[in-house]
This record gives sequence, structure tokens and C-alpha cells, in this order.
Amino acid sequence: MRILRWMVLFMTAAVPAFAQPAPSPEVLRDLAPTGKLRAAINYGNSVLAQKGPDGAPRGVSADLAAELAKRLGVALDYVPYEAAGKVFEGAKAGAWDVGFIAIEPVRAQEIIFTAPYVIIEGTYMVPAHSPLKTVDDVDKDGVKMSVGLGSAYDLYLTRTIKHATVLRADAGGGSAMIRKFLDEKLDAAAGVRQQLDAYAKDHPEMRVMSGHFQEIQQAMAMPRIADKPRTAGVAYLAAFVEEMKASGFVADALKRSGQVADVAPPAGK
Repeated sequence: MRILRWMVLFMTAAVPAFAQPAPSPEVLRDLAPTGKLRAAINYGNSVLAQKGPDGAPRGVSADLAAELAKRLGVALDYVPYEAAGKVFEGAKAGAWDVGFIAIEPVRAQEIIFTAPYVIIEGTYMVPAHSPLKTVDDVDKDGVKMSVGLGSAYDLYLTRTIKHATVLRADAGGGSAMIRKFLDEKLDAAAGVRQQLDAYAKDHPEMRVMSGHFQEIQQAMAMPRIADKPRTAGVAYLAAFVEEMKASGFVADALKRSGQVADVAPPAGK
């Protein structure tokens, strides 16, 4: 009896307090309605997703999708995109079941978000000799900046910029906004700090501002479906994200893929 009691205590201690129960049929219906998990992967944000040597997705988004499919007990299909705007369009078309995309009010009309799992900064890159020194200097008459079409920072700056001119690259994601900035000799390029830092590291004639205009909250998401709230799937996905943050899974996935970003705090904090 004493041995049995110690075994029970050991097994209880080994199970994390935040571990989820097995998914119910309702959860499976909500998250994998086709019998497999279709996960949208946005290659436009290299902090979250990269292409491996074999062309397969890698990074924190791909790892989270694989872990979720494992928990659900279903096959995983990656649905790749080159920009967040394209992911959003895919949601409206019903092309994916779960995605990885920044929280934005405009997107919330078509997408149900979890709490964020990663927070990254949106900031500006300017020529090293530019008179623009701080983030606040950029929103001035006559200043022209490039953004990635349909990106989280495009949507944010469209709402908040009062004086500067926002010019959108033909395609969102990746380095499209940098190419436009260079080709048209604009005053600033808006983007994700890590991508701008990577470019400026190899181009000393450029400078990335130390401040930021936005904290971009990257979350998991489900497309909205009219008259189908899918409350079981929404609740399961929300709890999954919290577990992945608390267990260190998100931090480990970022480290494995060679990326540096802040893991978001627990929901509500």
C-alpha cells in the first residue's frame, strides 16, 4: 500500500497542473472538421516561421501546429502563405482551421483570436544620416514610409498615422517593405524589429530606431463561421496556448529556430 501511495503521488506530481484533458468530439469537430488539422503558416514573419532545408515549415508556428495536431490525434496539413494579409484572405475562404496571425481589430471581424503567445515590436528603419531620430519624429508632414501590404503594422499605422504618408508594397510579408523603401528612396521602412535589425546588421548605412510604435501580439486563431460559434474548439485552443506558454514550449521553440522574441504573459496579465 505504501508503495502504491508513493506511485500515485509521483504520477500526480509528474502531470502539469495546466495539462488539458483529451479532446472531446465537439473539440475535434470544431478544430479539425475535415478529419485533419489545416494550419496556416505565414512565412512573411521570419520570427515565427521559416522554411527548413527540405522546404518544410519550421519555427514556433509550425511546432505549435504539430503539437496541437498530436493532442487532437489527427494528421497535420500546413497551408503556407507569404504574408499575413494572405492568411486573412484564406480565413474568409475557409482554407484553414487554425492560424498564427497578429491580433488586429480589423481582422477580428473574420477571425477568433486566442490570447497572444509571442509579442514582437513594430519599429522603423531609416538611413543612418536621417534627421528622424525617434519613433515620434516619423509622423510628420512630408515623411514617406513603406509598409507590407495587409500586415499588422500596416493596419495599425493606417489607423494612427496623422501626418506622414503610408505607402504599401505590392505584396506583404518578408522584405517587401524594405525593397520599396530602397527602390523609391523613402524616408522610413516600417516593419518587425527582428527583420529590420537583420537587414541593418549587413547594411551599416541603415539605422533601426530603438523605440517602437507598436507591440504586435501574435496569437493563434480560428476563422469565424456564421451561426457556428464553436465554443468547444475556441475554449480548447485558448487553453492550449496558455499551456504552451506556461510549460516553456513557446520559449523552447523560438530558441530551436534561432529566434529572439518575448513570450507573452498569461492571459489577463
